[in-house]
Amino acid sequence: MNNQMSRRTLLGLGASAFAATALPAFAQSDKPVRLVLPISAGSGVDTIARAASPALGKTLGQPVVIENLPGAGGITGASAVAKAAPDGLTLGLFSNNHVINPAVYKKMPFDAINDFTPISVIGATPLVLVAGKGMPAKNVKELVALLKAKPDDYNYASSGNGTIIHLAAELFLEQAAVKVRHIPYKGTGPMVTDLIAGQVQFGVVALPAIQQHIKSGAVTAIGLCSGKRSPAAPDVPTIAEQGLPDYDVEGWFAVVGPAKMPPAEVKRVHDAFVRAFQSPDVVDAMNKQGNVVKPTSPEDAAKFFKSEAARYAALAKKANVTLD
Repeated sequence: MNNQMSRRTLLGLGASAFAATALPAFAQSDKPVRLVLPISAGSGVDTIARAASPALGKTLGQPVVIENLPGAGGITGASAVAKAAPDGLTLGLFSNNHVINPAVYKKMPFDAINDFTPISVIGATPLVLVAGKGMPAKNVKELVALLKAKPDDYNYASSGNGTIIHLAAELFLEQAAVKVRHIPYKGTGPMVTDLIAGQVQFGVVALPAIQQHIKSGAVTAIGLCSGKRSPAAPDVPTIAEQGLPDYDVEGWFAVVGPAKMPPAEVKRVHDAFVRAFQSPDVVDAMNKQGNVVKPTSPEDAAKFFKSEAARYAALAKKANVTLD
Protein backbone atom coordinates (compact mmCIF):
# COMPACT_ATOMS: atom_id res chain seq x y z
CA MET A 1 0.00 0.00 0.00
CA ASN A 2 2.88 2.35 0.73
CA ASN A 3 4.62 1.76 -2.58
CA GLN A 4 3.65 4.11 -5.36
CA MET A 5 2.74 2.48 -8.62
CA SER A 6 5.24 2.92 -11.46
CA ARG A 7 4.79 6.15 -13.35
CA ARG A 8 5.12 4.22 -16.58
CA THR A 9 2.48 1.60 -15.96
CA LEU A 10 0.70 1.58 -19.32
CA LEU A 11 -2.85 0.40 -19.57
CA GLY A 12 -3.84 -1.35 -22.76
CA LEU A 13 -6.25 0.00 -25.32
CA GLY A 14 -8.47 -3.06 -25.25
CA ALA A 15 -9.69 -5.04 -28.21
CA SER A 16 -9.51 -3.32 -31.58
CA ALA A 17 -13.03 -4.48 -32.33
CA PHE A 18 -14.33 -2.53 -29.33
CA ALA A 19 -12.49 0.57 -30.45
CA ALA A 20 -13.87 0.29 -33.95
CA THR A 21 -17.48 -0.11 -32.86
CA ALA A 22 -17.72 1.93 -29.68
CA LEU A 23 -15.41 4.86 -30.31
CA PRO A 24 -16.04 6.39 -33.74
CA ALA A 25 -15.74 9.92 -32.31
CA PHE A 26 -12.26 9.46 -30.85
CA ALA A 27 -9.11 9.33 -32.91
CA GLN A 28 -6.54 6.69 -32.00
CA SER A 29 -3.14 7.99 -30.93
CA ASP A 30 0.17 6.46 -29.91
CA LYS A 31 0.76 9.28 -27.44
CA PRO A 32 -0.21 8.26 -23.89
CA VAL A 33 -2.42 10.36 -21.66
CA ARG A 34 -0.75 11.14 -18.34
CA LEU A 35 -3.35 11.00 -15.56
CA VAL A 36 -1.87 12.69 -12.49
CA LEU A 37 -3.22 11.73 -9.07
CA PRO A 38 -1.98 14.18 -6.42
CA ILE A 39 -2.36 11.51 -3.75
CA SER A 40 -0.62 8.28 -2.71
CA ALA A 41 -1.42 4.82 -4.00
CA GLY A 42 -4.15 3.17 -1.96
CA SER A 43 -6.17 6.30 -1.30
CA GLY A 44 -9.80 6.73 -2.29
CA VAL A 45 -9.25 8.57 -5.59
CA ASP A 46 -6.43 6.18 -6.49
CA THR A 47 -8.80 3.24 -6.04
CA ILE A 48 -11.34 4.95 -8.28
CA ALA A 49 -8.80 5.84 -10.97
CA ARG A 50 -7.39 2.33 -11.19
CA ALA A 51 -10.86 0.83 -11.49
CA ALA A 52 -11.73 3.20 -14.34
CA SER A 53 -8.40 3.38 -16.19
CA PRO A 54 -8.82 0.35 -18.48
CA ALA A 55 -12.10 1.79 -19.77
CA LEU A 56 -10.50 5.23 -20.10
CA GLY A 57 -7.81 3.77 -22.31
CA LYS A 58 -10.54 2.55 -24.62
CA THR A 59 -12.75 5.64 -24.64
CA LEU A 60 -9.83 8.04 -25.07
CA GLY A 61 -8.38 5.81 -27.76
CA GLN A 62 -4.94 6.23 -26.18
CA PRO A 63 -2.80 4.48 -23.58
CA VAL A 64 -3.24 5.90 -20.08
CA VAL A 65 -0.36 6.33 -17.63
CA ILE A 66 -1.37 6.78 -13.99
CA GLU A 67 1.13 8.88 -12.07
CA ASN A 68 0.87 9.24 -8.28
CA LEU A 69 2.43 12.53 -7.17
CA PRO A 70 1.51 12.98 -3.49
CA GLY A 71 2.83 15.75 -1.30
CA ALA A 72 1.76 19.03 0.33
CA GLY A 73 -1.90 18.07 0.42
CA GLY A 74 -2.03 17.59 -3.35
CA ILE A 75 -0.06 20.69 -4.36
CA THR A 76 2.83 18.67 -5.81
CA GLY A 77 0.62 16.77 -8.24
CA ALA A 78 -1.53 19.78 -9.08
CA SER A 79 1.60 21.79 -9.92
CA ALA A 80 2.57 19.17 -12.49
CA VAL A 81 -0.81 19.56 -14.20
CA ALA A 82 -0.70 23.37 -14.05
CA LYS A 83 2.71 23.42 -15.77
CA ALA A 84 1.76 20.98 -18.54
CA ALA A 85 0.84 21.89 -22.09
CA PRO A 86 -2.94 22.27 -22.58
CA ASP A 87 -3.04 19.56 -25.25
CA GLY A 88 -5.08 16.92 -23.43
CA LEU A 89 -2.07 14.69 -22.85
CA THR A 90 -1.78 15.66 -19.17
CA LEU A 91 -4.86 15.51 -16.98
CA GLY A 92 -5.48 15.41 -13.26
CA LEU A 93 -7.99 13.52 -11.16
CA PHE A 94 -8.44 15.81 -8.17
CA SER A 95 -10.45 15.73 -4.95
CA ASN A 96 -11.76 18.32 -2.45
CA ASN A 97 -8.16 19.00 -1.42
CA HIS A 98 -7.58 21.03 -4.57
CA VAL A 99 -9.99 23.78 -3.53
CA ILE A 100 -9.19 23.45 0.19
CA ASN A 101 -5.48 24.21 -0.21
CA PRO A 102 -5.82 27.96 -0.92
CA ALA A 103 -7.64 28.31 2.40
CA VAL A 104 -5.02 26.51 4.50
CA TYR A 105 -1.67 27.26 2.83
CA LYS A 106 -0.20 30.74 3.25
CA LYS A 107 1.51 30.52 -0.15
CA MET A 108 0.40 28.66 -3.28
CA PRO A 109 2.50 28.04 -6.42
CA PHE A 110 -0.59 28.36 -8.61
CA ASP A 111 -4.15 29.67 -8.66
CA ALA A 112 -6.38 26.68 -7.89
CA ILE A 113 -9.21 28.10 -10.01
CA ASN A 114 -7.64 30.08 -12.85
CA ASP A 115 -4.62 27.88 -13.62
CA PHE A 116 -6.74 24.85 -14.49
CA THR A 117 -9.47 23.83 -16.90
CA PRO A 118 -12.37 22.09 -15.12
CA ILE A 119 -13.62 19.24 -17.30
CA SER A 120 -16.08 17.36 -15.08
CA VAL A 121 -16.87 16.63 -11.46
CA ILE A 122 -17.30 12.90 -11.98
CA GLY A 123 -18.93 12.00 -8.69
CA ALA A 124 -18.56 11.61 -4.94
CA THR A 125 -17.19 8.95 -2.64
CA PRO A 126 -18.30 8.32 0.95
CA LEU A 127 -15.95 8.97 3.86
CA VAL A 128 -16.12 6.89 7.02
CA LEU A 129 -14.93 7.45 10.58
CA VAL A 130 -13.09 4.35 11.78
CA ALA A 131 -11.51 3.20 15.04
CA GLY A 132 -8.21 1.36 14.97
CA LYS A 133 -6.97 -1.79 16.65
CA GLY A 134 -7.53 -1.91 20.40
CA MET A 135 -10.08 0.90 20.42
CA PRO A 136 -13.17 -0.37 22.31
CA ALA A 137 -15.65 2.11 20.82
CA LYS A 138 -18.18 0.65 18.37
CA ASN A 139 -20.27 3.76 17.64
CA VAL A 140 -20.29 7.55 17.93
CA LYS A 141 -21.71 7.61 21.46
CA GLU A 142 -19.02 5.26 22.79
CA LEU A 143 -16.22 7.06 20.95
CA VAL A 144 -17.25 10.50 22.23
CA ALA A 145 -17.54 9.14 25.78
CA LEU A 146 -13.97 7.79 25.62
CA LEU A 147 -12.59 11.01 24.17
CA LYS A 148 -14.29 13.15 26.82
CA ALA A 149 -13.17 10.89 29.67
CA LYS A 150 -9.48 10.72 28.72
CA PRO A 151 -8.70 13.11 25.83
CA ASP A 152 -4.94 12.90 26.41
CA ASP A 153 -4.93 9.14 25.84
CA TYR A 154 -6.02 9.29 22.20
CA ASN A 155 -4.75 10.46 18.81
CA TYR A 156 -6.55 10.76 15.52
CA ALA A 157 -4.87 10.30 12.16
CA SER A 158 -5.25 12.11 8.86
CA SER A 159 -3.73 11.69 5.41
CA GLY A 160 -2.09 15.11 5.77
CA ASN A 161 -2.51 18.56 7.26
CA GLY A 162 -5.29 20.57 5.67
CA THR A 163 -6.73 17.69 3.63
CA ILE A 164 -10.43 16.86 3.39
CA ILE A 165 -9.68 13.88 5.66
CA HIS A 166 -8.22 16.27 8.26
CA LEU A 167 -11.08 18.78 8.03
CA ALA A 168 -13.72 16.03 8.17
CA ALA A 169 -12.23 14.77 11.45
CA GLU A 170 -11.93 18.31 12.83
CA LEU A 171 -15.58 18.94 12.04
CA PHE A 172 -16.50 15.77 13.92
CA LEU A 173 -14.48 16.83 16.97
CA GLU A 174 -16.02 20.30 16.88
CA GLN A 175 -19.58 19.00 16.74
CA ALA A 176 -18.85 16.40 19.42
CA ALA A 177 -17.26 19.12 21.60
CA VAL A 178 -13.99 17.23 22.20
CA LYS A 179 -10.31 17.94 21.58
CA VAL A 180 -7.80 15.24 20.58
CA ARG A 181 -4.22 15.27 19.26
CA HIS A 182 -3.84 15.22 15.49
CA ILE A 183 -1.25 12.95 13.83
CA PRO A 184 -0.86 13.83 10.13
CA TYR A 185 0.55 11.25 7.72
CA LYS A 186 1.95 11.53 4.23
CA GLY A 187 -0.92 9.83 2.46
CA THR A 188 -3.72 7.38 3.18
CA GLY A 189 -1.58 4.25 2.92
CA PRO A 190 0.65 4.80 5.97
CA MET A 191 -2.30 6.23 7.90
CA VAL A 192 -4.34 3.05 7.39
CA THR A 193 -1.32 0.88 8.24
CA ASP A 194 -0.99 2.56 11.63
CA LEU A 195 -4.74 2.43 12.30
CA ILE A 196 -4.65 -1.33 11.75
CA ALA A 197 -1.60 -1.61 14.01
CA GLY A 198 -3.21 0.49 16.74
CA GLN A 199 -0.55 3.19 16.60
CA VAL A 200 -3.34 5.79 16.24
CA GLN A 201 -6.84 5.38 17.58
CA PHE A 202 -9.22 6.74 14.94
CA GLY A 203 -9.55 8.77 11.77
CA VAL A 204 -11.62 9.50 8.69
CA VAL A 205 -10.86 7.49 5.53
CA ALA A 206 -12.47 7.19 2.10
CA LEU A 207 -14.71 4.11 2.13
CA PRO A 208 -13.08 2.47 -0.95
CA ALA A 209 -9.66 2.69 0.71
CA ILE A 210 -10.74 1.09 4.02
CA GLN A 211 -13.68 -1.13 3.09
CA GLN A 212 -11.74 -4.41 2.99
CA HIS A 213 -10.27 -3.71 6.43
CA ILE A 214 -13.73 -2.99 7.85
CA LYS A 215 -14.98 -6.31 6.47
CA SER A 216 -11.99 -8.19 7.88
CA GLY A 217 -12.43 -6.60 11.31
CA ALA A 218 -9.02 -4.94 11.25
CA VAL A 219 -10.73 -1.60 11.93
CA THR A 220 -14.19 -0.69 13.22
CA ALA A 221 -16.56 1.53 11.26
CA ILE A 222 -17.88 4.13 13.72
CA GLY A 223 -20.06 6.04 11.29
CA LEU A 224 -20.45 7.19 7.70
CA CYS A 225 -19.66 10.86 7.17
CA SER A 226 -22.25 11.39 4.42
CA GLY A 227 -25.77 12.51 5.20
CA LYS A 228 -27.18 9.20 3.93
CA ARG A 229 -26.10 5.58 4.27
CA SER A 230 -24.14 4.00 1.44
CA PRO A 231 -25.44 0.97 -0.53
CA ALA A 232 -21.85 -0.31 -0.41
CA ALA A 233 -21.95 -0.42 3.41
CA PRO A 234 -25.64 -0.45 4.35
CA ASP A 235 -24.98 -1.66 7.89
CA VAL A 236 -22.80 1.35 8.74
CA PRO A 237 -24.98 4.11 10.23
CA THR A 238 -24.24 7.74 9.47
CA ILE A 239 -22.69 10.02 12.06
CA ALA A 240 -25.72 12.27 11.62
CA GLU A 241 -28.15 9.57 12.71
CA GLN A 242 -26.02 8.86 15.80
CA GLY A 243 -26.53 12.19 17.47
CA LEU A 244 -24.71 14.76 15.32
CA PRO A 245 -27.50 15.71 12.88
CA ASP A 246 -25.60 18.54 11.17
CA TYR A 247 -22.60 16.40 10.24
CA ASP A 248 -22.38 15.79 6.48
CA VAL A 249 -19.08 15.53 4.56
CA GLU A 250 -18.20 13.54 1.46
CA GLY A 251 -15.31 13.42 -0.95
CA TRP A 252 -15.69 14.29 -4.60
CA PHE A 253 -13.45 13.57 -7.56
CA ALA A 254 -13.05 15.63 -10.71
CA VAL A 255 -11.03 15.55 -13.92
CA VAL A 256 -9.18 18.74 -14.81
CA GLY A 257 -6.59 19.89 -17.32
CA PRO A 258 -4.13 22.76 -17.53
CA ALA A 259 -5.51 26.23 -18.18
CA LYS A 260 -6.40 27.27 -21.71
CA MET A 261 -7.32 23.84 -23.07
CA PRO A 262 -9.09 24.26 -26.43
CA PRO A 263 -12.88 23.80 -26.15
CA ALA A 264 -12.84 20.93 -28.65
CA GLU A 265 -10.26 19.07 -26.57
CA VAL A 266 -12.21 19.73 -23.37
CA LYS A 267 -15.30 18.22 -25.00
CA ARG A 268 -13.34 15.20 -26.28
CA VAL A 269 -11.91 14.44 -22.86
CA HIS A 270 -15.22 15.12 -21.09
CA ASP A 271 -17.11 12.76 -23.37
CA ALA A 272 -14.44 10.07 -23.01
CA PHE A 273 -14.63 10.18 -19.20
CA VAL A 274 -18.43 10.04 -19.27
CA ARG A 275 -18.31 6.99 -21.56
CA ALA A 276 -15.71 5.28 -19.40
CA PHE A 277 -17.71 5.75 -16.20
CA GLN A 278 -20.80 4.40 -17.99
CA SER A 279 -19.08 1.14 -19.00
CA PRO A 280 -20.45 -1.92 -17.17
CA ASP A 281 -17.17 -2.85 -15.45
CA VAL A 282 -16.69 0.65 -14.07
CA VAL A 283 -20.34 1.00 -13.02
CA ASP A 284 -20.01 -2.27 -11.12
CA ALA A 285 -16.76 -1.16 -9.45
CA MET A 286 -18.19 2.23 -8.47
CA ASN A 287 -21.29 0.60 -6.99
CA LYS A 288 -19.20 -1.81 -4.92
CA GLN A 289 -17.08 1.07 -3.64
CA GLY A 290 -20.18 3.13 -2.83
CA ASN A 291 -19.32 5.97 -5.20
CA VAL A 292 -22.12 8.05 -6.68
CA VAL A 293 -21.29 8.90 -10.29
CA LYS A 294 -23.00 11.94 -11.83
CA PRO A 295 -20.61 13.64 -14.28
CA THR A 296 -21.14 17.37 -14.66
CA SER A 297 -20.52 19.61 -17.65
CA PRO A 298 -17.31 21.68 -17.76
CA GLU A 299 -19.36 24.81 -17.04
CA ASP A 300 -21.00 23.29 -13.96
CA ALA A 301 -17.64 21.95 -12.79
CA ALA A 302 -16.21 25.49 -12.88
CA LYS A 303 -19.09 26.83 -10.78
CA PHE A 304 -18.78 23.92 -8.35
CA PHE A 305 -15.07 24.52 -7.78
CA LYS A 306 -15.74 28.14 -6.82
CA SER A 307 -18.60 27.30 -4.45
CA GLU A 308 -16.61 24.49 -2.79
CA ALA A 309 -13.59 26.79 -2.38
CA ALA A 310 -15.79 29.23 -0.45
CA ARG A 311 -17.33 26.47 1.67
CA TYR A 312 -14.02 24.98 2.77
CA ALA A 313 -12.43 28.37 3.34
CA ALA A 314 -15.08 28.98 5.97
CA LEU A 315 -14.56 25.52 7.51
CA ALA A 316 -10.75 25.86 7.59
CA LYS A 317 -11.06 29.24 9.29
CA LYS A 318 -13.47 27.83 11.85
CA ALA A 319 -11.11 24.91 12.57
CA ASN A 320 -8.12 27.31 12.64
CA VAL A 321 -6.15 25.23 10.12
CA THR A 322 -3.24 27.14 8.56
CA LEU A 323 -0.04 25.82 6.97
CA ASP A 324 3.19 27.43 5.78
